[in-house]
Amino acid sequence: MKDLAYLNKFFYKYRWRLIPGVLFVIISNIFGVLPAQVIRVAFDLVTENIAVYRLFSGFNRQEVIYQIFGSSLLLFGILVLVLALLRGLFLFFMRQTIILMSRHIEYDLKNEIYNHYQKLSLAFYRRHNTGDLMNRVTEDVTRVRMYLGPGIMYTINTVVLFIMAIAIMLTVNVRLAVWSVLPLPVLAIIIYYVNNTINHRSEKIQQRLSALSSFVQENFSGIRVIKSYVREDYVTGKFAVESEDYKTHSMELAKVQAVFYPVMLLLVGMSNVITMYVGGTEVMKGNITAGNIAEFLVYLNMLSFPVISLGWVTSLIQRAAASQKRINEFLNEQPDIKSPDARPLPINGRIEFKDVSFIYPDTGIQALKNVSFVANPGEMIAIIGRTGSGKSTIANLIMRMYDTTGGRILIDSEPITRVNLDSYRSQIGFVPQEVFLFSDTIANNIAFSADVLEMDKVRQAAKDAAVYSNIMELDKGFETLIGERGVTLSGGQKQRVSIARALVKHPQVLIFDDCLSAVDTRTEEEILSNLGRNMLGKTSIIIAHRISTIKNADKILVMDNGEIIEQGNHDYLMEKRGTYFELYEKQLLEEEENV
Repeated sequence: MKDLAYLNKFFYKYRWRLIPGVLFVIISNIFGVLPAQVIRVAFDLVTENIAVYRLFSGFNRQEVIYQIFGSSLLLFGILVLVLALLRGLFLFFMRQTIILMSRHIEYDLKNEIYNHYQKLSLAFYRRHNTGDLMNRVTEDVTRVRMYLGPGIMYTINTVVLFIMAIAIMLTVNVRLAVWSVLPLPVLAIIIYYVNNTINHRSEKIQQRLSALSSFVQENFSGIRVIKSYVREDYVTGKFAVESEDYKTHSMELAKVQAVFYPVMLLLVGMSNVITMYVGGTEVMKGNITAGNIAEFLVYLNMLSFPVISLGWVTSLIQRAAASQKRINEFLNEQPDIKSPDARPLPINGRIEFKDVSFIYPDTGIQALKNVSFVANPGEMIAIIGRTGSGKSTIANLIMRMYDTTGGRILIDSEPITRVNLDSYRSQIGFVPQEVFLFSDTIANNIAFSADVLEMDKVRQAAKDAAVYSNIMELDKGFETLIGERGVTLSGGQKQRVSIARALVKHPQVLIFDDCLSAVDTRTEEEILSNLGRNMLGKTSIIIAHRISTIKNADKILVMDNGEIIEQGNHDYLMEKRGTYFELYEKQLLEEEENV
């Protein structure tokens, strides 16, 4: 239960729903136990009236006694019905308070988890797969809600009903009460031993469900690759294995529950048999009436459902504890990158790397080694190098997706760790290497950074990204819905829409992370020409593999194995006849061969 203690703050927040709910539970159970006493009186009345009726056999008054007897039974029947209706009314109120409280808490908890996800650093998402993240905010929260609603409601109802019923039973006859509830401690012991098994197997089920969700999500995202390689049968087979594993763990839990419930029913049935036997002996002794036996049987039948549901509630609580433990693990995660308490300021765009080194925390790979350079406002800085040389790492560090493990990064001569992060990032246009578009209209994808959709700016950004004509060729133009991850667009179109999304915010710093690879040379020249016009007095950093993309840059950084091995403009590097010259000659030769 220590994991579920996290939810106590929600109970306090919604106390004015919980407290009335508890009161409604108590009132509903008062109206629940009263019919048993009415039945006792009615049962004793039947016994006495039968004796009186027989006593006046042959007299005229016998008919009067019969009428009074019939009217009394009708009155008792109506009274039982009224009490049942009143109990049902307060049960409705109970559900309207406690169950609605659980829905409000579910809403708050999902929002809290999602907001916490948004604060966590990029390294967190590299360590955890999407399916597991989704499962904790959906399936796990649903299990917690079942504890907050039905779990708490039935637990309170069971406790209150047990206290009321057993207290009344003890006032009637202690011996009969003790014998009647004798099987219940045995049931409690069984529940105690079963709890650990349920908890352990519930955790296993949740782990397998997370793995299954991750598998499905990954394969749906990569459906193009699966179909291209004709691996549908292979993937289906792997899904069947994952499903079988999940089914196996679910069946293990079901077997425990399958044994648990019949045992509970058996013990409840034994209580009825014991009540009739011991009650009969007490009636013969004159300690109680026959009506008391009927009263006790009503109490025991009232307790039957709470006792039967006890195992279900126990399972709910154990599953909720396992799920809340998983949720707490993520809620206790602290972001590696935290924004300092600094006021937002406009940036000029001067970026300076001073002996920057970086090691990825999750893999231990050293991506950068003592990298130093300066990017001044109005300059276009290009970065080129082989795959894995550290180019994208520089972009991530400028965005402060990670903090350096050595050296410093200065923004307008201020350490980046002292700059207000939200304000800083809002002034940067970033086009990632892996383009991601949302399942929304093209216009909304381009205007993603803006709170208000301004179509004039969206159209201009599309023109600057050389994608305007492509968009207008579509049936609905800017209102065309893009499929998941931009699946309805070509690779080049997706890249240019992503570029338009960065340009629409008129950033002070623009970072292109190898985002022109799927664009032809003519379109590339158009985009770079528009970029030069839009980024006057601003800083541009372009990461590329093609030298044609970067040859007009003010400064070119040549990366290899995490280090800057050459830097300067195109003419200087060509005269130096080093690595850059070799790359240029090689690419020029490849272009001539392709002509």
